[in-house]
Amino acid sequence: MIIDAHTHIWGGRYDDSTRTLLRACERFGISKLYVSGLRSHDSDESEIASLNADVYRFMKEQPDVAEGYCYVNPAHPGALNVLKRGIEQYGMSGMKLWVATFCDDPRVFPLVEQCIEYRIPILIHSFHKTVGQLPYETTGIHVANLAERYPEAKLLMAHFGGNCYHGIKAVRDYPNVWHDFSGSPFRRDDLDYAVEQVGADRIVFGSDMPITYLVNYGQVEEAELTAEQRELIYYKNTIRLFDRGLSGRPS
Repeated sequence: MIIDAHTHIWGGRYDDSTRTLLRACERFGISKLYVSGLRSHDSDESEIASLNADVYRFMKEQPDVAEGYCYVNPAHPGALNVLKRGIEQYGMSGMKLWVATFCDDPRVFPLVEQCIEYRIPILIHSFHKTVGQLPYETTGIHVANLAERYPEAKLLMAHFGGNCYHGIKAVRDYPNVWHDFSGSPFRRDDLDYAVEQVGADRIVFGSDMPITYLVNYGQVEEAELTAEQRELIYYKNTIRLFDRGLSGRPS
């Protein structure tokens, strides 16, 4: 069983994106997808509404496969209402933050507090780059700040922070931070390093589809993992992460 906790529908490319996602499910035995809509780095209110509507449409068309993240721009004054609509009306399962603000910006705090109340995870794009860093692109340090402030929040730091030797180190002491290794810039031993630092029970499988899939699948298959650890990463940790009976604070 495989659950992909990090996939996308690209704005304006609904048919192409969803066709790719469903084809991957059929070819690679993926049981469930968690999907967010993305387009502009600093989406306005109308684009946010359109992207979330695309995800909701996919959820309705594929109820056995698709779950949604509500994508919000914390800089918008109506961001909290967008989140409530996504969770309470659309039935989405998490919140997605991208690059409009750092994840520890005070404007994010009301959103995080609402997610804590809902007991839903927050998928946070996180990337540390040598060149090309976007102005408000979150790194592991920002995730650590948010985890420190809200230990009961369930935070999913995407992409191992873009550089696992930077991102994982920043958050390894915060048990309310989970990790995915979605995307393609990773080396063979990155997953082994992450398991060594934070344990297999805080890592979930994500691909960044429709951008890539096999790179991330290969990471798991080639890593020095036990069968039990592979099961944790492929699906068991994701089930636990999205369990609304559990908070981010360890029992």
